[in-house]
Amino acid sequence: MISPIEKQIVTLLQNSDKKAIGLLYEYYADALFGVIKKVIEDDDTAQDVLQESFVKIWRYANKYDASKAKLFTWLYRIAYNTAIDKVRSQKNKQGKEVQMETSNVYKVTSNELNQDVLDIKKHLNSLDEKYQIVINALFFEGMTQQEASDELNIPLGTIKSRLKIGLRELKKIYDPK
Repeated sequence: MISPIEKQIVTLLQNSDKKAIGLLYEYYADALFGVIKKVIEDDDTAQDVLQESFVKIWRYANKYDASKAKLFTWLYRIAYNTAIDKVRSQKNKQGKEVQMETSNVYKVTSNELNQDVLDIKKHLNSLDEKYQIVINALFFEGMTQQEASDELNIPLGTIKSRLKIGLRELKKIYDPK
Protein backbone atom coordinates (compact mmCIF):
# COMPACT_ATOMS: atom_id res chain seq x y z
CA MET A 1 0.00 0.00 0.00
CA ILE A 2 1.40 3.36 -1.00
CA SER A 3 1.47 6.01 1.71
CA PRO A 4 -0.13 9.42 1.12
CA ILE A 5 3.24 11.20 1.33
CA GLU A 6 4.79 8.75 -1.14
CA LYS A 7 1.87 9.32 -3.49
CA GLN A 8 2.34 13.08 -3.17
CA ILE A 9 6.08 12.81 -3.87
CA VAL A 10 5.50 10.62 -6.94
CA THR A 11 2.93 13.09 -8.27
CA LEU A 12 5.29 16.02 -7.71
CA LEU A 13 8.15 14.12 -9.39
CA GLN A 14 6.03 13.26 -12.41
CA ASN A 15 5.02 16.92 -12.71
CA SER A 16 8.66 18.07 -12.38
CA ASP A 17 7.71 20.07 -9.30
CA LYS A 18 10.80 21.07 -7.34
CA LYS A 19 8.93 20.56 -4.06
CA ALA A 20 9.49 16.83 -4.64
CA ILE A 21 13.22 17.15 -3.97
CA GLY A 22 12.61 18.80 -0.60
CA LEU A 23 10.18 16.07 0.41
CA LEU A 24 12.45 13.33 -0.88
CA TYR A 25 15.32 14.77 1.11
CA GLU A 26 13.21 15.16 4.23
CA TYR A 27 11.79 11.63 4.13
CA TYR A 28 14.55 9.60 2.50
CA ALA A 29 17.95 11.33 2.84
CA ASP A 30 18.91 9.59 6.10
CA ALA A 31 18.01 6.14 4.80
CA LEU A 32 19.80 6.73 1.48
CA PHE A 33 22.85 8.08 3.31
CA GLY A 34 22.88 4.83 5.30
CA VAL A 35 22.78 2.82 2.07
CA ILE A 36 25.68 4.85 0.67
CA LYS A 37 27.70 4.53 3.89
CA LYS A 38 27.62 0.74 3.54
CA VAL A 39 29.60 1.18 0.32
CA ILE A 40 31.66 4.30 1.10
CA GLU A 41 33.25 4.85 4.50
CA ASP A 42 34.31 8.49 4.11
CA ASP A 43 31.54 10.86 5.27
CA ASP A 44 32.45 13.68 2.87
CA THR A 45 32.49 11.37 -0.13
CA ALA A 46 29.25 9.74 1.02
CA GLN A 47 27.64 13.21 1.25
CA ASP A 48 28.83 13.95 -2.30
CA VAL A 49 27.34 10.67 -3.50
CA LEU A 50 24.06 11.49 -1.76
CA GLN A 51 24.01 14.82 -3.61
CA GLU A 52 24.79 13.08 -6.93
CA SER A 53 22.02 10.58 -6.19
CA PHE A 54 19.45 13.34 -5.72
CA VAL A 55 20.57 14.93 -8.99
CA LYS A 56 20.06 11.58 -10.76
CA ILE A 57 16.71 11.09 -9.07
CA TRP A 58 15.58 14.48 -10.33
CA ARG A 59 17.00 13.87 -13.83
CA TYR A 60 15.34 10.44 -14.17
CA ALA A 61 12.12 11.24 -12.27
CA ASN A 62 10.05 10.74 -15.41
CA LYS A 63 11.36 7.16 -15.66
CA TYR A 64 9.98 6.08 -12.29
CA ASP A 65 7.23 3.50 -12.72
CA ALA A 66 5.23 2.70 -9.58
CA SER A 67 4.04 -0.55 -11.14
CA LYS A 68 7.63 -1.84 -11.29
CA ALA A 69 8.97 -0.82 -7.88
CA LYS A 70 8.13 1.04 -4.71
CA LEU A 71 9.53 4.56 -4.56
CA PHE A 72 12.09 3.67 -1.88
CA THR A 73 13.31 0.68 -3.90
CA TRP A 74 13.86 2.92 -6.91
CA LEU A 75 15.64 5.55 -4.77
CA TYR A 76 17.71 2.84 -3.09
CA ARG A 77 18.91 1.47 -6.44
CA ILE A 78 19.94 4.91 -7.66
CA ALA A 79 21.85 5.71 -4.43
CA TYR A 80 23.50 2.29 -4.26
CA ASN A 81 24.54 2.31 -7.93
CA THR A 82 25.87 5.87 -7.61
CA ALA A 83 27.97 4.78 -4.62
CA ILE A 84 29.33 1.77 -6.53
CA ASP A 85 30.14 4.02 -9.52
CA LYS A 86 32.02 6.41 -7.20
CA VAL A 87 34.09 3.56 -5.73
CA ARG A 88 34.95 2.27 -9.21
CA SER A 89 35.81 5.77 -10.36
CA GLN A 90 38.15 6.30 -7.41
CA LYS A 91 39.86 2.96 -8.01
CA ASN A 92 40.26 3.84 -11.67
CA LYS A 93 41.86 7.19 -10.85
CA GLN A 94 44.26 5.58 -8.39
CA GLY A 95 45.30 2.97 -10.94
CA LYS A 96 45.99 5.54 -13.63
CA GLU A 97 48.53 7.79 -11.95
CA VAL A 98 50.99 9.04 -14.52
CA GLN A 99 54.68 8.50 -13.91
CA MET A 100 56.25 11.48 -15.70
CA GLU A 101 59.80 10.14 -15.63
CA THR A 102 58.80 6.91 -17.38
CA SER A 103 56.26 8.46 -19.72
CA ASN A 104 57.05 8.52 -23.43
CA VAL A 105 54.09 10.69 -24.37
CA TYR A 106 56.36 13.47 -25.64
CA LYS A 107 58.60 11.08 -27.60
CA VAL A 108 55.98 9.96 -30.13
CA THR A 109 56.83 10.88 -33.71
CA SER A 110 54.17 11.59 -36.29
CA ASN A 111 54.96 8.47 -38.32
CA GLU A 112 54.29 6.34 -35.20
CA LEU A 113 50.70 7.57 -34.98
CA ASN A 114 48.10 5.33 -36.56
CA GLN A 115 46.12 7.65 -38.82
CA ASP A 116 43.10 5.30 -38.72
CA VAL A 117 42.79 5.81 -34.97
CA LEU A 118 42.89 9.58 -35.35
CA ASP A 119 39.84 9.61 -37.61
CA ILE A 120 37.70 7.16 -35.66
CA LYS A 121 34.72 9.51 -35.77
CA LYS A 122 34.85 9.40 -39.58
CA HIS A 123 34.75 5.61 -39.50
CA LEU A 124 32.05 5.69 -36.86
CA ASN A 125 29.90 7.66 -39.32
CA SER A 126 30.06 4.73 -41.72
CA LEU A 127 28.09 2.56 -39.24
CA ASP A 128 24.31 2.38 -38.99
CA GLU A 129 22.98 5.25 -36.90
CA LYS A 130 21.72 2.92 -34.14
CA TYR A 131 25.30 1.72 -33.53
CA GLN A 132 26.74 5.23 -33.80
CA ILE A 133 24.39 6.54 -31.11
CA VAL A 134 25.33 3.81 -28.64
CA ILE A 135 29.10 3.98 -29.26
CA ASN A 136 29.05 7.77 -29.09
CA ALA A 137 27.16 7.72 -25.77
CA LEU A 138 29.47 5.13 -24.21
CA PHE A 139 32.87 6.23 -25.51
CA PHE A 140 32.63 9.92 -26.32
CA GLU A 141 30.08 11.05 -23.73
CA GLY A 142 31.41 8.76 -20.99
CA MET A 143 28.09 7.16 -20.05
CA THR A 144 27.82 3.75 -18.45
CA GLN A 145 25.72 1.20 -20.29
CA GLN A 146 22.91 1.72 -17.77
CA GLU A 147 23.06 5.51 -18.13
CA ALA A 148 22.96 5.17 -21.93
CA SER A 149 19.99 2.84 -21.61
CA ASP A 150 18.16 5.34 -19.42
CA GLU A 151 19.14 8.42 -21.41
CA LEU A 152 18.43 6.94 -24.85
CA ASN A 153 15.35 5.04 -23.66
CA ILE A 154 16.76 1.81 -25.12
CA PRO A 155 16.68 -1.48 -23.15
CA LEU A 156 20.02 -2.38 -21.54
CA GLY A 157 20.26 -5.64 -23.49
CA THR A 158 19.83 -3.74 -26.75
CA ILE A 159 22.58 -1.28 -25.71
CA LYS A 160 24.93 -4.22 -25.11
CA SER A 161 24.03 -5.88 -28.41
CA ARG A 162 24.44 -2.68 -30.42
CA LEU A 163 27.78 -2.01 -28.75
CA LYS A 164 29.03 -5.48 -29.59
CA ILE A 165 27.86 -5.30 -33.21
CA GLY A 166 29.13 -1.73 -33.64
CA LEU A 167 32.57 -2.63 -32.30
CA ARG A 168 32.66 -5.70 -34.53
CA GLU A 169 31.89 -3.49 -37.54
CA LEU A 170 34.60 -1.00 -36.54
CA LYS A 171 37.05 -3.88 -36.17
CA LYS A 172 36.35 -4.87 -39.78
CA ILE A 173 37.36 -1.34 -40.83
CA TYR A 174 40.54 -1.29 -38.76
CA ASP A 175 41.60 -4.89 -39.14
CA PRO A 176 40.25 -6.21 -42.46
CA LYS A 177 41.34 -9.86 -42.50
